[in-house]
Amino acid sequence: MAYEKAGYEKGDPSAHKTLLARTDGVTTRKVVILAGRVLVAGAVLGKITTGSKYVLSLSASSDGSQTPDMVLAQDVGASAEDVEAIAYETATVVASALTIGAGHTLASIREGLRVKGITIDD
Repeated sequence: MAYEKAGYEKGDPSAHKTLLARTDGVTTRKVVILAGRVLVAGAVLGKITTGSKYVLSLSASSDGSQTPDMVLAQDVGASAEDVEAIAYETATVVASALTIGAGHTLASIREGLRVKGITIDD
């Protein structure tokens, strides 16, 4: 029920093969993407400490979102208002399918995401 607002649709998990390296061990969570953003599946998200909304993680941010936290599982157009979306809480993702914010590199996000349950397959 709660996932309906997040635009979740039942389907074949193999549809995300370009983003997911494996389909076992995947867990998702509903998140709120802050208004003013258009993000694609694979965006590395950071959580803003105040309000707990998510944006593309940028290393120069100072609102908490500079720390990579999750990976967006679907394309999101939140240009006009906040939008609920599904993000990977645990998964093995393909490095080339990730959208990494300014100032981050695969090396800079790898360990932090691994600790949270997201591993990156080169």
